[in-house]
Amino acid sequence: MIVVAGEALIDLVPQGTGALAGLQPALGGGPYNTAVALGRLGSPTAFCSRTSRDAFGEALLDGLRGAGVDVSAVQRGTEPTTLAVATIDAHGSAAYSFYVDGTADRLFRAPAELPEGTRAVSFGTCSLVLEPGASAYEELLRTAAAQGVFTTLDPNIRAGLIPDADAYRVRFKSWLPSVSLLKLSEEDALWLGGTPREWLAAGPSAVVITQGGDGLTVFTRDGSVHSVPGEKVDVVDTIGAGDTVNAALLHGLSARDALSSEALAGLGADGWTQLLRFAARAAAITCSRAGAEPPYAHELDG
Repeated sequence: MIVVAGEALIDLVPQGTGALAGLQPALGGGPYNTAVALGRLGSPTAFCSRTSRDAFGEALLDGLRGAGVDVSAVQRGTEPTTLAVATIDAHGSAAYSFYVDGTADRLFRAPAELPEGTRAVSFGTCSLVLEPGASAYEELLRTAAAQGVFTTLDPNIRAGLIPDADAYRVRFKSWLPSVSLLKLSEEDALWLGGTPREWLAAGPSAVVITQGGDGLTVFTRDGSVHSVPGEKVDVVDTIGAGDTVNAALLHGLSARDALSSEALAGLGADGWTQLLRFAARAAAITCSRAGAEPPYAHELDG
């Protein structure tokens, strides 16, 4: 079982030119998209979060169930669902404005225990910024790592939600001893101001950096660097692409029985190249569709 911990929200996505061109609600949130992508790929997956009892919250849970994701660990509340208004540029890249005050996911509390059979837990995005829930997710990260569970982190920086950038950077570094695999975009890496080697020295066994259409690169603790190019595709938008990479990496590692720091060290050049190519292919399919619509396993066969 792979557990994804973090927010579920509603993206309001424009359907034409202009900032308010037919805004269409879409199920989203980085962790949510990762969980849906894992479910579609066929990995046993559970979602650990807190959602509203409003219509948006019900739709979010329905989307998870439709992907085969276990929602028994999802907490519920009467507060409204977080909203994110997307702006899509000429290259399909998305920027977001968030409406987060008093929303349900901010009141997440760390569970007493993880679902039975948990082999990995994935964290990231807004859930590690917005208090008081951020501290609860941080507690869960540290607890899972202390229990020997494989952990992944995708900070997926949303700078507009971070009131004190320097304080966040310090907090980010404090998470690294509890992280097995760190994945981030090259934009996030620049914003954080560190280097893969610095982050590896702090804890993770591998750091994967996404470079948009240029592909993915992994840096490993033994000093190796492996890269693959991006898959060529007509980009509709990039919503959910990074989340799809998260899911593809976890799914691929699980299929290889490699959800441990020791197993990561043994993947070698061939193993990492195959895994990164799989992730690049999955992300390309997501980019070819409007909104966060990750692929199903049969779309990646071969």
